[in-house]
This record gives sequence, structure tokens and C-alpha cells, in this order.
Amino acid sequence: MSKQKLTEQQSAVIKSIGNLRINAVAGSGKTTTIIEYAASRPKNARILYLAFNKSVKLEATRRFEEYGLTNTKVETAHSLAYKHIVFRYNYKVKAQGYKNSEICKLLDIRGNEEKHAEFVVANHISKFVAYFCNSDKAKVQDLNYLDTIVDANAKAFVRSYYKFIEDGTRLLLAKMDRGDIEITHDFYLKKFQLSNPDLPYDYILFDEAQDASGAMLDVFMKQTAIKVIVGDTHQQIYGWRHAVNSLDKANFNTLQLSTSFRFTQEIANLAIEVLAWKNHLSETQPVAIAGKGEGKKDTVKATIARTNLGLLLNAIDYITDNKVKHIYFEGNINSYTYGDDGTSLYDVLNLYNGSRDRIRDQLVGSMKDLDELEEYVEKTEDHQLATMIEIVREYGNEVHNIIKSLKELHTGDENRNKAEMIFSTVHRAKGMEYDVVHLVNDFLSEGKLKDLKEKHKSDKTASFDTARLSEEINLLYVAITRTRNKLFIPETLLPKEFPASARIIKVKPRGTEINYNAVEKTVLKPVTAKKKLVTTAPKERAYNVLKKDTSRITRKTWTPELDHELKIHYDNGTSLGKIAVHFGTTRGDIISRLRKLNHYFEDE
Repeated sequence: MSKQKLTEQQSAVIKSIGNLRINAVAGSGKTTTIIEYAASRPKNARILYLAFNKSVKLEATRRFEEYGLTNTKVETAHSLAYKHIVFRYNYKVKAQGYKNSEICKLLDIRGNEEKHAEFVVANHISKFVAYFCNSDKAKVQDLNYLDTIVDANAKAFVRSYYKFIEDGTRLLLAKMDRGDIEITHDFYLKKFQLSNPDLPYDYILFDEAQDASGAMLDVFMKQTAIKVIVGDTHQQIYGWRHAVNSLDKANFNTLQLSTSFRFTQEIANLAIEVLAWKNHLSETQPVAIAGKGEGKKDTVKATIARTNLGLLLNAIDYITDNKVKHIYFEGNINSYTYGDDGTSLYDVLNLYNGSRDRIRDQLVGSMKDLDELEEYVEKTEDHQLATMIEIVREYGNEVHNIIKSLKELHTGDENRNKAEMIFSTVHRAKGMEYDVVHLVNDFLSEGKLKDLKEKHKSDKTASFDTARLSEEINLLYVAITRTRNKLFIPETLLPKEFPASARIIKVKPRGTEINYNAVEKTVLKPVTAKKKLVTTAPKERAYNVLKKDTSRITRKTWTPELDHELKIHYDNGTSLGKIAVHFGTTRGDIISRLRKLNHYFEDE
């Protein structure tokens, strides 16, 4: 097969010996480089290539086969772990994971006087299990689950119930380990790590390492094979899934792939400018990206958003404003209307309408109304459920017609090339590329980043989470670098004085779009004084929810003076979560009060 001429950087990778770390910018041809590296190894060498996900695995398998590299085995971390663990122990795998109601039943978690405490505890047990399974730690007790919680209300709840959450986590893992219940995908990966496998390969090539789990990195680093770790530090966008930037943890000889064959130098310059925003967080080294793409076609068009809500709002506007025959959602449109645990947007809508007999999800069905569901969200940081609530509040009973219209226009995978517009969140677009990219205005801007920094200086109750903010910058970088040719970008997201051009088209944000305020509270962490957890462990069942050891916040009675104070906080941009904590009430109550005062702006 014909091969393009390799760059000096690619040649250096191929000629290297020993353990190697490769930092590769977006579109730098790293897969081609890895294949050439494998082809230059001895013919009898046993090589393992670890792909990021199933779709990448299938594509990599095809390309390795085209090169005739029958000595290379392609796996994902989970497919490798599955073969070593599930068959050996005769486990049964629960494909979608456990719902909160199922965890309550399995662990016999019972409620108390606090609304839905059993479901909130179950939610945190589920997340603690995921946190542990993706970590490199050997014991649950080696982790502090509070380190993963941002929202003040959620953190207060977890502190109060920490012992029960930790004990429930250990019991659920024990039940899976014994085979008493079906195991999750996270569980068999963890069991694989803890089995200390000795993999029968001479070379292991670990791709997209910036978003690897700590568990898989631990397996990789313990192998005696020659190890090659590949990724882009600035494409780390899965910290919320407990991914770690493995590139920073592998102290190997380092080589760069800084030439992108995807886009032109104009796009490269924009990407460099955006990454320079990280200097607002800490001093960083400048990034070198050479754009060598040709960018001639306008065929494949995509709209990319930071959030599911931002994407759906934009898709609704698009089909309303344009005569469209076909659209396509990366990951299938159903993935945008159902949560990972199976909770449906339609269940939330039925709760909104009071149609309890039509609610299928036990958790949603147990709620009195949307305000009560929002209280649950505040204590669990369930962002998927929060998005569904926002959609229902925004569109009410129009949701049915909107989703119906989107589904009627949505084409299947086999006809994806017929879509006039492809819609995707930035997470689902990772690894993809398009001729033309339109960005939704729900990413972090430099102006907003500066505002957050100033808030941190003046607000002593808030901590500046640089890791999360750095990942927010990465999200915009990843979105920008999906284009092969043109980029339509909201003017608020362009770096100051960055020139628009024929390839970089500046657009005014639509009034119906949400902005970054929708996700602000996930990057401003409230600081709370550390205190010793006080719990009383039950004698028989460690998983019944006991009475909280802290008193429940008492809701204030609204007065004209408090209404005035509320408006001032809201107009000054204080997050709804922090306003709720200040007034001793819930976020839902704050929204309801602002609506009653005709002072709540829906696009925020």
C-alpha cells in the first residue's frame, strides 16, 4: 500500500529503542506512526496495542491487518480484562450497571426522616465503586471519596453518611467478587489490575494515555515488556470519570509529534492561543503545533457542544430554522435522552405533569415534584439528571414533539454520510474529524476564566480548582481541533484580538443558547473546614441509613429584605448552589422564588 513520507519526528519514534513516551498533538498521525513503529520491530516480536475504545479498536485492527502485522494484538483495557477475568471466574456481567433502586434492594438500604436519603446514599455508593475500580488503590479505605465531590450540598450529605457509603461500597464489591450478583465493567477491570497479570508480550503500545484509568496504568507500568505510551496532555477530558494523565506519570524518554495533518496553520494558531489560557492557572510551557492540513472540502459538517443541554438546544434551533432531511447524533440520539442508569427524559416529563402512573423509573417515581428531584440532584451531583430537568423546565410538554422531530430526521449509522449536520458533545467527538465545525457557546471563555479567578481572590469561601479549569480549556481545544477546514466559533470564545478569517468565522451567540454559567459550579469548589466524621455504626446491618449527625437546614421565610438580598446575589453572578447555601434552602427553592419575583433568566 502507498505510504506518505514520514516527518523527522515520526522517524525518530520509529527508530527509538527502550521505553518511550510520545506527546502527539491533535491530527498528528499517531496511529500511522504507531503502526510504522510496530512494523519496524522484529517479525517474531509479540506486540499488544491498547486502544481507547471499541470503535478505535476496530479501526486499528483493520489498519494493522492492512499492514500484514499478524504479530500485533489489538485490545481495549476492558476487552483485555474481560478475557482474563470473566471467563476464569464464570462471572455474569451487568451491561448497564446498577440503578440506585437496585442498589437499595441489594444492600437493604432503608430510609430515614430525610427525603430519599436511601437513594442518595445508593447513588454515592455507585460512584464510590466506580472511583475505587478506576483507581490504582488496593483497598476502598485507601481513598477519600470526598475528594471527588464539588457541590456544597452533596459534600455536606456525604460527610454525614460517609461510614454508610464506604461500608455499602465494600459490601457491593464483595457481592460481585463472590459472584452473588452480576459484575460491572469497572469491577472486572479492577479485579484484573489486582490480579497483577504478567502479559505475554515483548512490546505494549498504550494509546490515548492521557485519559487512562489509574487501574490500567498500574497494569501497564508493571509489565516487563518494552512500553510505549502515547497521547496528548491537552486532550485530557475524562477527569470526571477518574481518568489520570498517564503521560505525566510515565518517566520515559520523551518524543514529540507536533505536526498536524488535519488542519491548517490558522486553526493551529487558534489552538495554541486557547491552550495559552492555562497561564491564568499556572505558568505553562508554550505549545508548538504546525498545521499542515489542506482543508479543501466543506462536505461533512458538525455542531459540537460542551453539554448535552447546549447541544439539544442548538439542534432544535437548527431544524426549526432550516429545511433539513437528515441529521445525525454521534453516539445515537437515544444516548442524549437516557441517563447511564436508564433514567428517561420522559420519566422526568411525567413527573413534571404529575402523571405518576406513567413513570417507569423507581427513583423518579418516588419524588413529589421537580423541586424535590432537584434536591436529590444537589446531593448527588447527578449531572445527567440535572440536564433532563433543565430540558423539561425549558420546553415542558413540547419535549415529546421536539424529540419526535429530531428522531424522524435522525439517520442511522449506515447513512451517517447523508446527514446535513452531525451533532455531538465534545466527549463523543473525541477522535473524530469533520470538514466544517460549528461550536456552541457553552464552553469556557477566557473572559469567564478571568472572572472566576477574580471571584476566587475576593471570595474566601471558594477554592480555585485548577485541574477542572485546565480540563475545561482542554475541552475547547479538542472541539477546535476536530475541523479539517472551517470553524464557526462564537465571538465570546475567540481569544482577544485573534483575527477572524475565511477559515475561522466569528459568529454572534444565539439568544437561545446557554452559556458557561450552566456548568460554572463544577469548577468553583466551596472550601469547608475539615472535621472529624462522627457516625454510629449499626450493630446488625451496616447499610441502613441512620439519622444524620448534623441538623437539617431550616428554610427561611421570604421577606422583602431577603428578596432584595436574593436579587443582589443573583445579579452579581453568584451560583445558584452558593445562594441556596447562603439562605439555608435548596437550589429549587431559589429558582422558584426568583421566578415568583420575575427575576430568573432561563438562558442562564
